[in-house]
Amino acid sequence: MARIFWMAVGAGATVWAMKKANEAVHRLTPDSLSGTAARGALQLGDLAKQFAQDVRAGMAEREEQLKDDLGLHGTAVVEPRRTGRALRGEPQYRAISAAPGSPAAALPPSKSTRTTPQTIDETPRRALPRGGTNRKDH
Repeated sequence: MARIFWMAVGAGATVWAMKKANEAVHRLTPDSLSGTAARGALQLGDLAKQFAQDVRAGMAEREEQLKDDLGLHGTAVVEPRRTGRALRGEPQYRAISAAPGSPAAALPPSKSTRTTPQTIDETPRRALPRGGTNRKDH
């Protein structure tokens, strides 16, 4: 009777060990490894997307707090008048005026006015010396 018992235990252990070995072999196949890597990459992408959404929400919340603290609710965005043809690739700026009664409305207007050039004069280029360098020791 003891021999039959130990033979059954040995057969059961063999079946269990074979099953574990087959699972390990399946986990290490190229298809399984690529699937695991793909799932990990998707999970990482989801986490990055969630992080970006959290950052955007925090930025919007902080912007609202700053607007409340500075009294900037109700500011008007005024488009500047077009005075000519804009250069290609030149950014279009918008002026923001302060709302009446806000702290920014009490500030005196700025005395310095900045102008942006409408055209860019190209500087003529000098030819490089024969050696192909632009060093001044020639």
